[in-house]
Amino acid sequence: MIVLFSLAVGVLAGTGLYLMLRPRTFDLILGLSLLAHAVNLFIVLMGRIRTGAPPILEASKAPTLANYADPLPQALVLTAIVIGFAMTALIIVIAMAAHKKTRSDHVDGGGERS
Repeated sequence: MIVLFSLAVGVLAGTGLYLMLRPRTFDLILGLSLLAHAVNLFIVLMGRIRTGAPPILEASKAPTLANYADPLPQALVLTAIVIGFAMTALIIVIAMAAHKKTRSDHVDGGGERS
């Protein structure tokens, strides 16, 4: 399971980086989104995926890592999702304004007409 998640992180990060290096604005936005998803999956993966562990401590057991699921990676990913959504919305608005001004969807404003 961890190998599958690791491969998914690698594919998402590689694809996101490739798309970010493309000259089109849409490719840049899609690449940033894929890279954000790769980072979120990486954070979850580093939080040690545990199945069957209760999310809340029992009063009779001592608080060790074997007794409960760690909620910190989930909280970090939730925060990263909200920040990623806001970042994507801002970049789309900026890209739309740049397209309106330059009539091109290239990142640098030049290139062929779309």
